[in-house]
Amino acid sequence: MAAVTVREPRAGPGPAGLHRDWTAEPVSTGTTIMAVEFDGGVVIGADSRTTTGSYVANRVTDKLTPVHDRIFCCRSGSAADTQAVADAVAYQLAFHSVELEEPPRVRTAARLFQQSCYRYREELSAGIIVAGWDPRRGGQVYVVPLGGLLLRQPFAVGGSGSSYIYGYLDATFQPGMSRSQCQEFVARALALAMVRDGSSGGVIRLAAITEEGVERTVLAGPDLPWGDGGPPA
Repeated sequence: MAAVTVREPRAGPGPAGLHRDWTAEPVSTGTTIMAVEFDGGVVIGADSRTTTGSYVANRVTDKLTPVHDRIFCCRSGSAADTQAVADAVAYQLAFHSVELEEPPRVRTAARLFQQSCYRYREELSAGIIVAGWDPRRGGQVYVVPLGGLLLRQPFAVGGSGSSYIYGYLDATFQPGMSRSQCQEFVARALALAMVRDGSSGGVIRLAAITEEGVERTVLAGPDLPWGDGGPPA
């Protein structure tokens, strides 16, 4: 009769033995954000991918954050840092509008972002684009990069995907573009960045902010303006 040897199964690696590089990484909105002024308002846009290291934590994040009725910010950097700053600014603007009995100005919101980003520049990882409309100056776009600089521009772009599209932006942007032209400009730029940047992806969220209010649009799947070459393989 043949001998039978029974071996005990080896214990596989437990949860503690599995190395996940993304568990120790902060949640980041490595991203592409953009805003453009037009006569009568602004168009803002962003992708929707949130990453934790190389892991995609959320495919449909909303990076267009309202801080007042007609003032939005586009967030890039640490998700926790940018959300905390946006919440603080929204809180301050709410009190400000009650005290003045009128809506706050876009520049006021941008200055509040700038003060927080500059004061805590050593601790925060936050790049912010502030855009909106107010009765005094109409549509406005302000950029607050890392370090706390404040600068108004006719259009602004930020995030990890921005470095891939500067050539397209410089070649395509024209002063005095209409609202529809700005929406197409922003959507195409974001789609180009999403093709190249691994931290940008998901859907494209757009918002047009005017005196009448905010009109939001989501472009997904076949609606994304990939161009003549089609979507990436």
